[in-house]
Amino acid sequence: MIPVSADCGRLFVHRPRMARARQSFASALQTSFVLVGLMFLIKAVELMAGISCAGFGIVPRDQHGLIGLAFSPLLHGNAAHLLANAAPLFVLLTLLFWDRKYHPWRTLAFIWLASGLGTWLIGRGMTNGQLAVHIGASSVIYGLVVYLLVAGFLMDSWRAVFVAIGVGVLYGGIFYGVLPQSGPISWEGHLCGAIAGFFTARHNHA
Repeated sequence: MIPVSADCGRLFVHRPRMARARQSFASALQTSFVLVGLMFLIKAVELMAGISCAGFGIVPRDQHGLIGLAFSPLLHGNAAHLLANAAPLFVLLTLLFWDRKYHPWRTLAFIWLASGLGTWLIGRGMTNGQLAVHIGASSVIYGLVVYLLVAGFLMDSWRAVFVAIGVGVLYGGIFYGVLPQSGPISWEGHLCGAIAGFFTARHNHA
């Protein structure tokens, strides 16, 4: 019989835990890559085919504009708009899917749809005399930022606290975007995303 020290026992316990953590992180990266990659794929098809899918965005208080609840976050006005959203969305999705305690798919689905519905209800229907169509992933970004911040206070988890601190440092400055403003920026989408993120965190963790 070979004696096993206490230290060896601890090493044996931690190895599977570390392996699971690496696997979970890899899975989170893969999921984020697929979701963000879908946005790039749509934009590439638009550019190559010379078409625009903006008609599938949110048109406030228009029955046909409800289709945007599903498709609006996937659509972007141009490459610059897409690139501005892609990096923060990738980071936030990775953090979300890295920890199952966030209930990632349920959380993402609720923020996605609730922010869209809020935008459909309160968003500007006209801009400079033209029909306004709200597109872009920024509403989801605002929702995820607020969700991760609030969850850090509500969850009994040091990991969630550190995630909240990191998100606050990286993206805390975006909140001026929820203030009413003129121009092409959908501050209504930002505001509704932030509200959706707050209530999702309260529902999941309060």
